[in-house]
Amino acid sequence: MKQKRLIMMLAVLAAAGAAMAQGNGQAGITEATQLVTGYFDPGTKLVYAVGAIIGLIGGVKVYQKFSSGDPDTSKTASSWFGACIFLIVAATILRSFFL
Repeated sequence: MKQKRLIMMLAVLAAAGAAMAQGNGQAGITEATQLVTGYFDPGTKLVYAVGAIIGLIGGVKVYQKFSSGDPDTSKTASSWFGACIFLIVAATILRSFFL
């Protein structure tokens, strides 16, 4: 008998909580949009910085391979600098697409 009462009370509380939580959510969506768009400028700058660091590391790796006479220097150069260019272009496109 006590279990039935407990289950009934929990069901009533859950239904009341769900009824009070009803709303269109427009304010929450607007606030979330403003927060996300606020992070795009620092995020874009961070991706640019990571791209610059990757470019520097790639330059050092390519120089080391070139100095040692390794035959696949062009493959290494294209992969490192391709990654750097991809980061910069991806950050720019995402920023222009979402803002």
